[in-house]
Amino acid sequence: MSFNNLGLNESLLKAIKDQGYDTPTPIQKQAIPIVIEGRDVLAAAQTGTGKTAGFTLPLLERLSETHPHMQKKQIRVLVLTPTRELAAQVAESIKTYGKYMKYSSTVIFGGVGINPQLATLRKGVDIVIATPGRLLDIAGQKGIDFSVLETLVLDEADRMLDMGFIHDIKKLMKMMPQKRQTLLFSATFSNDIKKLAAGLLKNPVLVEVARENTTAEQISQVVHYVDKGRKKELLSQLIKTNDWRQVLVFTRTKHGANRLTKQLEDAGISAAAIHGNKSQGARTKALASFKANEIRVLVATDIAARGIDIDQLPHVVNYELPNVPEDYVHRIGRTGRAGKSGEAVSLVCIDEHKLLFDIEKFIKSEIKKVHIEAFTPDPSIQAEPIQNGRGGGQRSGGQKRGGGNSRNRSRNNNNASNSQNSKKPESKKRDPKVNNAAAQIGSRMQEKLDKLDKRDTSVNSGLKKNNSRRR
Repeated sequence: MSFNNLGLNESLLKAIKDQGYDTPTPIQKQAIPIVIEGRDVLAAAQTGTGKTAGFTLPLLERLSETHPHMQKKQIRVLVLTPTRELAAQVAESIKTYGKYMKYSSTVIFGGVGINPQLATLRKGVDIVIATPGRLLDIAGQKGIDFSVLETLVLDEADRMLDMGFIHDIKKLMKMMPQKRQTLLFSATFSNDIKKLAAGLLKNPVLVEVARENTTAEQISQVVHYVDKGRKKELLSQLIKTNDWRQVLVFTRTKHGANRLTKQLEDAGISAAAIHGNKSQGARTKALASFKANEIRVLVATDIAARGIDIDQLPHVVNYELPNVPEDYVHRIGRTGRAGKSGEAVSLVCIDEHKLLFDIEKFIKSEIKKVHIEAFTPDPSIQAEPIQNGRGGGQRSGGQKRGGGNSRNRSRNNNNASNSQNSKKPESKKRDPKVNNAAAQIGSRMQEKLDKLDKRDTSVNSGLKKNNSRRR
C-alpha cells in the first residue's frame, strides 16, 4: 500500500513525497483512514514507527475539508504532549506535511513568556500543540475558547500519566465540548491508559501494531557490567574507541547530567546537557547543536526521552538505568527510527541489577551481556540503595507535578530490599585495603552528590510552588 491509497489530498501527498516517503508504516496504514473518518482512536506502537505522522497527516486532511469562520480565541485541533521537546517535534511534523496547505498553528508551553502566546491565540488558531500546565494557565485567564474544538489528541498519553498530569487533563476535559473526536497515541499500552481511554473516548477503534511493551527489532541492545565509579571512564572509552559521533546519554538526575557533561568535556569529548533546570533557550540550542553534529554527546534526563526525533541517531547509552521499566523503552526508542538500525548500550553497576531484571521482565526479553575485561566489576563492592527522588516523574520545566507516579515511589522505597533479592551472589563489604584511594574518595563524593540531589529537589519545590504551572 502507498500513501495514495489512504485518502490524503494532493497537497499532503506532495509534502510526503518531498520527504522521500512512499510507503506508510503499519501504524500510519491503520490509523490514517480511521482518523479521517472521524472515529475515536486508541493507538499503540513502538516508538520510532511514525506515530506522529499517523495523526498529523489525517488531521491536516480533515482541516482541509472544511473552512469555518473562527472567532477570537477559538481553536479547531488541540494536541497535548507531556514535554516541550515533544510539542516542538509535533509542531515540526505539522509544518513539514502542511507546507502546501493554508492553516494556522502555534505551540504553547512553559519556560517562555505567556503574553506572546495569549496574543497569538486571540486571533484564533486552527491547531494548538501544548503541554497541559501552561495550557491550563491560559485557560484560567480565559485566553482560549474550546467551544468549536473538533479534535483532541493526547500524544504519549502514558508519559503524561507518569508525570502526574492526569488532574490537569481532567480539568481541561471539562472545558471542552462533549461532541468531538479524541485520539490517544502512545508507545506503551498499560491498564492505566485503557482506563483513561474508557473515560474520554467513545466507541474507539483499537490500533495496535506491535506486541505490548516491546522494543524495535532494529535496535541492538547490550549491557556492560561496570562499577559505578568507573562508568565515566568506560563511556569515554566506548565513544573514543568506536569513534561514535552522535551519542544520546541518559542519566537519572539533573545534577548527574551536568556532572557527566563536564567530565566528558574534560576528557576531550564535546557534550551538552538537557534537562528541566535548563532554560528553554538553552535546551533548544543544545538539541539543535546535537542534531547538527556540532557536539558528539547530548546528556539528558528522561524529559528528553519522548521529545528527541533524529531519524538516524546511531547510539543511545543508559549511563544509569531508569527506575521505571517503561522509560527504558522510550529512551532506547530514540534510536532505530524510521526503519534505520541503532544501538542501545546500558552501563549497569551492582546497585542496578534489580532494575535490569525489571526491565527484561517488562520487555519480555533478555538483553545481551558483553563482558569488557578491563572493566570487570569488583566483587567486593556491596549493592547500595538508589536514593529516593532519582526517578520520579517530571513535568516539562523540571518540577514534580501531582506527586509523580505511584510506581516510581514504591520502586524507590523498595530498592534497598530489591537489590538484595536480585539472585546475585552475596557481596562483601568494601575493603579499604583492596580498593584504592580514588575509589573511596569517589564513593564519598557520590554520597554527597546524592544528598545534594535530594536537597535540591526539596528546595526547588518550595521556591517554585507558586509558579509550577507557569513553567
